[in-house]
This record gives sequence, C-alpha cells and structure tokens, in this order.
Amino acid sequence: MLKIAVIDGQGGGIGSLVVKKLREEFGDSIEIIALGTNAVASTTMLKAGADKGASGENAIVWNANRVDIITGPVSIMLANAMLGELTPKMAEALSSSPAKKLLLPLNQEQVDIIGIVKEPLPHLADALIQKIKEITKNV
Repeated sequence: MLKIAVIDGQGGGIGSLVVKKLREEFGDSIEIIALGTNAVASTTMLKAGADKGASGENAIVWNANRVDIITGPVSIMLANAMLGELTPKMAEALSSSPAKKLLLPLNQEQVDIIGIVKEPLPHLADALIQKIKEITKNV
C-alpha cells in the first residue's frame, strides 16, 4: 500500500485540505500519515481523514524514510520555516529522504520560486492529486 506523508505546521490548514482531497480520491487504497510540526496541525489533519498522525521533530525525522511520497508546502524543505517550527533536522530528513517529494509552492519564508504561477490553494491541491494519480498508475 502506498504511504503518503502529509506535513504541515501551525494550524494544519494546508495539510487538512490535502488529506481531505487524498481521502476523497483514493479512499482506503492509500495510507495517509499526518506529520505536524505541532500537535494542533497533526490533530487537524487526523480530523480530515489521515490514518495516523504524529507531531514534532522526532516523528517527522523518523517517518521521513518510511513513506513513498512526502507532500506539503515548499517550506518543509527550509530550516527554521513556519515561524521556526520546522527545525533544521526536520528539513534535512525530509530533503534527504528517498521518498518522492510533491511540494506546494506556498510559503511565507521570503523565498520566491521563479517560473511558478500563483494559484489558489484548492487549485494547487487538485494538481497535487492529479500528480499522485499519475504516480500510482506506475506503481
């Protein structure tokens, strides 16, 4: 079974939308692991339909190598992002993981990704689901 880690911080709003759309599209054919930088984010994603959830640095570091896909905002790759909630160890573990990374170009970290067209979060989440569907066809 495909394991997808959804990573979010602060209130977990981005992650909860992603979890909800994943669950609607794939039902129980995938395992969704909600990894929050804090307990509120994890709880929010669990309420949205994640199978499992954990929070904090150790949970994210430990699970990074145990999933097939990692998704979340691009800031999950940036040390000290999300008002400092995303630790350098988290960013290193996520970026070093062999998992496929599907990142949403949303951030508040003074980082601009050139060539990306700004889209509302719901449109980005739909594009994410389409990409995961493409990947699952090849698995």
